[in-house]
Amino acid sequence: MKKIYGNEYLLGTLSSMIESGRTAHSIIFYGEKGSGRKLMAQSYTARLLCESPVHGEPCGICRSCKNVNSGSHPDVIYVPKEGKLESYSVKTARAVINDAFVKPNNNKGIKVYIFADCRDMSVITQNTLLKLIEEPPEYAYFIFTAESKYEFLPTIISRCICLGVSPCSESDAVRALTESGFGKEEIAAAVSCFHGNIGRCTDYIVDEELRAHVDLTKRVADSIIKRDEYSLNASFYSIGSNRTNIREILSMMDRLVRDAAVLSQDSEAKTVGCCREAAVKLAEIITAYQAVNVHNVIEKARVAVDANISAPLVLAALCAEIMNITS
Repeated sequence: MKKIYGNEYLLGTLSSMIESGRTAHSIIFYGEKGSGRKLMAQSYTARLLCESPVHGEPCGICRSCKNVNSGSHPDVIYVPKEGKLESYSVKTARAVINDAFVKPNNNKGIKVYIFADCRDMSVITQNTLLKLIEEPPEYAYFIFTAESKYEFLPTIISRCICLGVSPCSESDAVRALTESGFGKEEIAAAVSCFHGNIGRCTDYIVDEELRAHVDLTKRVADSIIKRDEYSLNASFYSIGSNRTNIREILSMMDRLVRDAAVLSQDSEAKTVGCCREAAVKLAEIITAYQAVNVHNVIEKARVAVDANISAPLVLAALCAEIMNITS
């Protein structure tokens, strides 16, 4: 299994569950994209199915561990998404319910369902799954991953163990990327953008599109700093209509604005966004109050994009609102 850095307390909690025999049948792993929530879900799955766990940790060499790590275990079901918005449908939820009552065929007598990236899972779908999560077959386990546990209804949250997955320290990220064979310069560039988020740092190095998104986010920030509405409109227009790309850039913008708000109060504060220099310049031209208002309009735009409202209209409105707040 891929090595997990940081999150020692969380890993210890999972091992304790296995050693004590008090395993959670429903877990939500939540954390920012790239923090390792999917890897943590795989780690818990391997612990559940390992034929020879060592102090609650998977051995990594038994057939079950190898099958889990390769994604080929017949009793580990990665639940598929459907439709234009790539979400979990009621039809899929009902299929899981039916399949959950088919007993597994492995030595541990365990079956695992993984719902990855549960962004905006509909209320109807969650309510369809509620009874199964509340009273699962003794052999069935359900693992959900999401950016926030509040993606789920309170009734779902109350029936799950919710475990937060945190990014690592920047030194851990450097060590992980070095052990992966990346060069010093590309590691330094990645860590300066995504800090201790190893997944995002790795993506930055290998994914040209993500590097382009970071550059575009910096151009957006520069347009705000210069109060250049035309340039800001042009930058937004260049994003296109791909909603995944829009969400990503809005998220990176939001982090820069957060950094500006913090830096306006403490110039030595630690930043979390993709460009400290841009955040410092933003902090010089907007107050913390304005930063909060910019955050609010970014969040409103993100909700509109998720609601399938015309992306160009959303971004045009966002441009006007940002200019109004910062002028």
